Amino acid sequence: MAWFKEDKVVEKKVKIPEGTWIKCDACAEIIYRKEVERNYMVCPKCTYHFRISARERISLLFDEFEETHGELAPADPLQFVDTMPYGERVRKQQAKTGLKEALICGNGRMGDRRVKAAVLDFGFMGGSMGRVVGQKIVDSVEEAIAERLPFISVSSSGGARMQEGIYSLMQMAKTSAAVARLGKASLPFISILTDPTFGGVTASFAMLGDVIIAEPRSLVGFAGPRVIEQTIKQTLPEGFQRAEFLLEHGMIDMVVERKQLRATVAELLTLLA
Repeated sequence: MAWFKEDKVVEKKVKIPEGTWIKCDACAEIIYRKEVERNYMVCPKCTYHFRISARERISLLFDEFEETHGELAPADPLQFVDTMPYGERVRKQQAKTGLKEALICGNGRMGDRRVKAAVLDFGFMGGSMGRVVGQKIVDSVEEAIAERLPFISVSSSGGARMQEGIYSLMQMAKTSAAVARLGKASLPFISILTDPTFGGVTASFAMLGDVIIAEPRSLVGFAGPRVIEQTIKQTLPEGFQRAEFLLEHGMIDMVVERKQLRATVAELLTLLA
């Protein structure tokens, strides 16, 4: 906007609150933030699903949710140091996210149905799985068995947490064994994969669900596509590791848009019960 004063054009700057407009990572369109929020954080132009936090995910899926084991926080068994000491890195992540760890677990309710749930937050060290994340998953599964409840996990992770070394890798076997016990108890496990889900999480509990659901175009795999191409010296197929590619090749059961996710999970729980 502008107006004229003494034969000079004076620009009138209109201050826009920070974050009023956001740029879509997929189509690069500039979109009104509230429009995206009303659409479940999905781009109305191209249906790209923005990454959301664990707490946002919980609010979308459950009518009620009570967090459990929230007091558990990482230790530093190896006194690991990369660009900074592991303990300091954890404290910074806790301050940034308001979480003690990368996973929130607890008791959820969908309508009149109770469930146990575990939701990873990519914002906390890439949703990586260390000792505490693994233990919280196992505790939630054991509680589901004891209370005869379904178990739901939502994964968003870069994999195992390298700062905890072998302790982190052990969580793959630990969580997989817990899920096996859930299966022996004939209790349903619904695994939801979001963008991205990689590494030790993909190689353990995330791909062991009775029903495996992914959000559209989510990247899911063990190693990243760039690493694979460099290793095998071949060009990967178009869409490789995207949710739709995995569905086509029988790796997952469903691709479900975020706005339909809650209704889909509720219907599956009714069928599996």
